[in-house]
Amino acid sequence: MTTAVETDAKRILWADDEIDLLRPHIIFLKERGYDVEPVTNGDDAISHVQKQGADVVLLDEMMPGRDGLSTLAAIKDINPHIPVIMITKNEEERLMEQALGQRIDDYLTKPVNPSQILMACKKLLDARQIMKDRMGQDFVGAATRVREQVREATSWQDWIDIHVKCSEWDLELDRFFDPGLLKMQEDLRHTCNHEFGRFVEAHFGRWIQDEEDSPLLSVDIVSEFVAPRLLEGRQVFFIVLDCLRLDHYMAILPMLNELFHVEQHYHYSILPTATPYSRNAIFGGLFPCDIAKLYPDEWKSPRDDDQSRNRHEHQLLDRQLEEIDPTLKLETRYVKVLDIAEGNHMVKKVHSYRAFPLMSVVYNFLDMLTHGRSESELLQEMAPNEPAFRSLMRSWFAHSSLFEMLRRLAATDSVVVLTTDHGCVMSNKATMVRGNRDTSTSLRYKFGKSLKCDLKDAVFLKDPDTYGLPSVGVGTNFIFAKEDHYFVYPTRFHEYQRQYANSFQHGGISLEEMILPVAVMQGR
Repeated sequence: MTTAVETDAKRILWADDEIDLLRPHIIFLKERGYDVEPVTNGDDAISHVQKQGADVVLLDEMMPGRDGLSTLAAIKDINPHIPVIMITKNEEERLMEQALGQRIDDYLTKPVNPSQILMACKKLLDARQIMKDRMGQDFVGAATRVREQVREATSWQDWIDIHVKCSEWDLELDRFFDPGLLKMQEDLRHTCNHEFGRFVEAHFGRWIQDEEDSPLLSVDIVSEFVAPRLLEGRQVFFIVLDCLRLDHYMAILPMLNELFHVEQHYHYSILPTATPYSRNAIFGGLFPCDIAKLYPDEWKSPRDDDQSRNRHEHQLLDRQLEEIDPTLKLETRYVKVLDIAEGNHMVKKVHSYRAFPLMSVVYNFLDMLTHGRSESELLQEMAPNEPAFRSLMRSWFAHSSLFEMLRRLAATDSVVVLTTDHGCVMSNKATMVRGNRDTSTSLRYKFGKSLKCDLKDAVFLKDPDTYGLPSVGVGTNFIFAKEDHYFVYPTRFHEYQRQYANSFQHGGISLEEMILPVAVMQGR
């Protein structure tokens, strides 16, 4: 072996009272670049771990004096992260369960040959690098196939497939930090969103006018997934988690799968991908232009007013159910969870809410988190990029009142329909916009009069009605940012460009904002 190999050699501590008989095994491992330290008893193994540590421990279960299990416990007390392979002549299931309970990482039965030992050590010591190398090869091939899919995409289903594949790779790349692969994924996302923007611009208006040729949209969620279960006589919890992206949903899906049988579906958010439009469309089963006719006072202002425009979600839902089936006379409840206290109260009341055939719940936490990150240096430090934000979201969900509520519902016969109104996209590129003083303030979409923008970066909508949107006065136009652009006025352009760079925004056209999950779940 060269000095470099010896310096980089992984350290194996092998404890066995018959270690002299294992010299051929030790030589075999050393020839393959491992540094093996042999000891003959548990006390010496513990002392070695205390003083010098080890990368992996091979531990005989039957040794005189301190046996393997007590040695294992002492080693794990010193360093719980050292991988330990137990080697024993005993094949009793009880012993195996006891060893597994004390956190062994692998289990071999004597007699063992050198190749077995090598593979067990390699699996523990080198598996991460092997998987990382393999993942890199797989990702390069997958990225090539996605680019081919993008070039050939002609339907809304093609874009769902593309977004699902990209989101799966988002999570896979989170497992192993590799700047090169992350940059490749970022470039792939940009390519996908560039072409997706062109696709939506070409087809979205037709989807609004022609139901037969459109994907499931926000307006279809209740009729497709909620009402059929109610008509079957099932009790339904309908949960809308505001601003849940597909990759964020996939990050929490393993936790959901432990509790529920999950039936997976997807839908497209309407435009703008913003709460007053997309969430009202879900509860009302109507496009914004029709909702504005029902509640004209909330929609007559040219300025943004998210809060007042979402005041009627419960009434909209009841109205929609009556239109779906006038004989469906149901007592429904609606709760909007805006803070921790409301979430905890929801958990305490969950079983009493089962008395209502339909319980609708809106969770606003993620939407508040995405907006709050733009204004909080602490949140920006905690979640400086997409992988970190996914991790933060997963951590929140695992300890949230929402997950506790779902845990309790999984023990019942209720059907849970979980979805979202829109996603968000990390916005990196400022693009200039001009408009009069009544123009709305959102960063990814705007409506008003005399709007001007760079048409490479946005979709300009001259006639709002073609997208099912209301006209706030004569001459109202809409613009929607594409890819990862955000709108900034010429006045103090650079100041606002810096302020909102790398912030999560929604309202525009991107895969992350528009293609969204719907999960129909029943407890296991």
